Amino acid sequence: MSRTPVHGTWEPAPAARWEDAFLSGNGHHGALVSGDPNDERVVVTHHSLVRPNGGEHARPPRLAAGLPALQDRLLAGDLTAAESFTDGRPLQWVQPFHPAFRIRVRTAAGGDGGGFRRALDFTSGEATAVRAGAGSRVFVSRADDVIVHEVTGGDLDIRLDHRLPGAPAGLRVGHGTLLTPEGALLSLRARYPAGDRAYTGVTLVAVFGGRTELVPPGVRVTGARSVLLLTRVRRHTGEADVVAEARQLQALLDGTDRPYDGLLARHLDRHRTAYLRVSLDLGADPAERALPGSELLRRPHSPALLERLFAAGRYHLLSSSGLLPPRLTGLWTGDWDTAWSGAFTTNANLNLQTASAPAAALPEVTEALAALVERQLPDWRANARAIFGTRGAVAPSHTDGESGLTYHFSREYPLHLWTAGADWLLKPLVDHDEIRGEQDPRTAAALAEAALFYEDFLTRTDQDGHLVVVPSYSPENRPAGGSWGAVNAAMDLSAARHTLLTAARYHPGHAGRWRAIADRLPPHRVNADGALAEWAWPGLDDTYDHRHLSHLYGVWPLEEITPHDTPRLAAAARRALALRGTENGSAHGHLHHALVAARLGDRDRAAAALRRVLDGDYFHASLMSAHYPRRDVYNADAAHTLPGVLIELLVQSTPDRLVLLPAALDGCPRGELRGVRTRFGAEIDLAWDPDGARVVVRPHRTGRVELRTSSGAEPLDLVAGEDRVLVLGAR
Repeated sequence: MSRTPVHGTWEPAPAARWEDAFLSGNGHHGALVSGDPNDERVVVTHHSLVRPNGGEHARPPRLAAGLPALQDRLLAGDLTAAESFTDGRPLQWVQPFHPAFRIRVRTAAGGDGGGFRRALDFTSGEATAVRAGAGSRVFVSRADDVIVHEVTGGDLDIRLDHRLPGAPAGLRVGHGTLLTPEGALLSLRARYPAGDRAYTGVTLVAVFGGRTELVPPGVRVTGARSVLLLTRVRRHTGEADVVAEARQLQALLDGTDRPYDGLLARHLDRHRTAYLRVSLDLGADPAERALPGSELLRRPHSPALLERLFAAGRYHLLSSSGLLPPRLTGLWTGDWDTAWSGAFTTNANLNLQTASAPAAALPEVTEALAALVERQLPDWRANARAIFGTRGAVAPSHTDGESGLTYHFSREYPLHLWTAGADWLLKPLVDHDEIRGEQDPRTAAALAEAALFYEDFLTRTDQDGHLVVVPSYSPENRPAGGSWGAVNAAMDLSAARHTLLTAARYHPGHAGRWRAIADRLPPHRVNADGALAEWAWPGLDDTYDHRHLSHLYGVWPLEEITPHDTPRLAAAARRALALRGTENGSAHGHLHHALVAARLGDRDRAAAALRRVLDGDYFHASLMSAHYPRRDVYNADAAHTLPGVLIELLVQSTPDRLVLLPAALDGCPRGELRGVRTRFGAEIDLAWDPDGARVVVRPHRTGRVELRTSSGAEPLDLVAGEDRVLVLGAR
């Protein structure tokens, strides 16, 4: 393309709501930047900050002894049997994610707002704000794990303020102020209402060319050329060593009078390299590209909006992944009352957010997910033993990032019966291994544990000798006229088959045993409506109006059902997708719909699902998204999933197949997608216009794959290090 898309966004006014604040993060610390030079408010977050609520002591229910009786009842046709498969506990939420505090910087300079501009640069992670005579810039360093905040212009009052919406009344907060040779040291220690757990924030205030005085609980700076704030948060029990933290922050000043630039340079080596690996250029109108984000959102059919949301989605996904993968809110919140505890919800949300990471060239995201799985694998084993009496591992449907134990469930949401979670979480890690051509031992270990679970759990059979998944749960739906726990949910069948066959590839010594179990699983069922049934068990009829599409797991993210290999099941899946309602309008449901439609080659349905999100007012001015239409409930699902949707519409791959332009982008007759990774070990640059497409394949491994285009299928031979250029005719 002749023009470069904008890698950032901007606004002509400060953020009036924390939801509109620009976001920066390094996967550990996060910052929400309002961008008001007169009264700058930077909300500080950290992935480890979860509020004790009893969930820290919760354990999975010990139900294994009652499992055979439950299976007998379900197989005998007792559709409500699973409702009593519980230890009677009330619903227990996981520990809720919350903000730490906000850094408040007030200036005496004042100003009427003339010439104001706040901006966010995706290539650097810098949030900047400028008004005549004053300005600020903030980023969160990937190299030094610190929030870096520089302020210029005016005399400043600076303090750390814990008074954020929803902060518990019993939060015990103490402030500290201390003059230092650099300027001052501010600290805020907050202890939760019960127990000994606490967190401490430390901000080093480095003053250049001015005077500093203590004005507890903050400081006042006068006559300075600039002020640099370095902030970290630590969760702990007992007392935090503020002095030691201060020494570490002081060491970052590196003895120069321009430490901000040095810190930024180290950060850019990691952040910019990652962000620029993949880009999307849709040839948008330069005038629309120049618009502020809030104005561009009012033009939902603009290619410039898709460009910016693609770029913002990859930026936010990268910025929220490090210590942990993204939460429901990414890495950010300005309110202690986060919806659904700000948890990692693994039965749809986390998986949708992270599934694009392998193709979108963000190994930082898959590494965060792999680390989470590795840390929680012992808890997954405990779930399998306690609930099902088996070896192996079962993942929970909700986690706060600490515990991987299953304890969040109720009668209406019997999430403890769900057995497909490990496969869901491991799928992006398997994709990543295929891209790089190596098997991560952490993924191999988790797959083996998941396969061992199925080896012990799959013991019941139907009248045809097929193994039966019982009990079985399709998140978060139930059969028409039935109850929540059932038999042979389509997702459970697909996940069990995929886990066993994938584990067999990673562990050849066990391959024969695990493949034999997979071969005994029943096929999917097509119901009376011609649709892929959500439960492959006779008498369990579908409930169509639901936000989840768990039953189409075999289509996406798996390749168990494809138009190329299983056309009859693909047609049934298309029918199931056509019958599916949108229920409450959750953004993740729409984009999940688009992903499945893209895999099925259904361009019109994919475009319609994507359009519902673009037309539905799901995005804040920050370009972070909401769970519901009209910006209701701050939530990262749409923001992080949308880049994956756009990639799937243009390029799809398996270890032995490349599918080009399977659905294409509605309203974008020309464009260029660069840097996408494939699972057969190549990078793809794709450019298209009304006359056709030009594709450059850059393989890292030698081999043959099947090339699929609108013209049909043909073999494509690749040699490592030798680019292949493909020219496709008009669709």
